[in-house]
Amino acid sequence: MKIYEFRRAPNPRRVQMFLTEKNIDVEYVQVNVRNGENRESDYLNINPKSGVPALQLDNGNVISESMAICRYFDAIQPEPYLFGETPEEKGLVEMWNRKIEIEGMNPVGECLRNSSEAFKDRAVPDPRVTKQIPELAERGSMLANRFLGDINERLSKNKYVAGENFSMADINLYVFLDFASWVKVIPTEDHQSLIKWKEVISARKCAKVFES
Repeated sequence: MKIYEFRRAPNPRRVQMFLTEKNIDVEYVQVNVRNGENRESDYLNINPKSGVPALQLDNGNVISESMAICRYFDAIQPEPYLFGETPEEKGLVEMWNRKIEIEGMNPVGECLRNSSEAFKDRAVPDPRVTKQIPELAERGSMLANRFLGDINERLSKNKYVAGENFSMADINLYVFLDFASWVKVIPTEDHQSLIKWKEVISARKCAKVFES
């Protein structure tokens, strides 16, 4: 099997961090998104929506969403329990993964794709033309900044996002912070709990993927 990715993009980073925590080695194939390789026929045959990453299994089947890819490997190798071990932990991890995605990652994506010249006519991750809406960029920035305050409040009461154990929710939040910096959504002195949490995660082996 192999993973097609663009190493510096946020969704591939989530998978990279997850597999590092699991100590799972997989072959990576780089798809240069900046040069439009993901919108060429060779890659569209693998993922018609053009997004990265995409996991191609040995039987030819393709899993194309980052969280689905992580779930696949988690089913093969459950430990360490990054999606939670107990029913309560599983529910909390899933809840916070959804919150980070909906309240954090999606607004940043809206901001970036509706404001950057690089995404002109590509305001959604799809090879078909989609016009930008500047108002969505403004709202995305506002919502992402609002989320910084909400997650800071959560981390003022918990060691990790979902509770006492490091989980996929922490990986998602760490990737979110990097992605958010692309549109200048950055923690301030008002987000001390979030800043301290980030320092803790930065010391983990999985965070080193950002150095490559």
